[in-house]
Amino acid sequence: MHMGIHLTANAVERVKRFLAEQPGTLGLRFGVKRTGCSGWGYQVDMARDQADNDRVFEQDGVRVLVDPDSLALVDGTEIDFVRTGLNHQFVFRNPNAAAECGCGESFTTEDR
Repeated sequence: MHMGIHLTANAVERVKRFLAEQPGTLGLRFGVKRTGCSGWGYQVDMARDQADNDRVFEQDGVRVLVDPDSLALVDGTEIDFVRTGLNHQFVFRNPNAAAECGCGESFTTEDR
């Protein structure tokens, strides 16, 4: 059973703003790729298409599309959008991450 992807109120607001600025987008695409100093790096982009095997999570009118290969690594993740000084960025709270790198943009899991 999947736990899904959860967006905080700040993340929902930011994604809605992205969607309004980019007509034709379906929602937020969230996944991972092999990269970084810890093995997996998060990928966040605006989804312009949907594959048949994408899992779609909807919250407060925002759709989050996750490919099946990424889902096992990000299931249960909370996505937040935070301001730190002059920087604004998405922050990921992933229960599957065994360790994260110092920059918070890559992670490892127990079995991968």
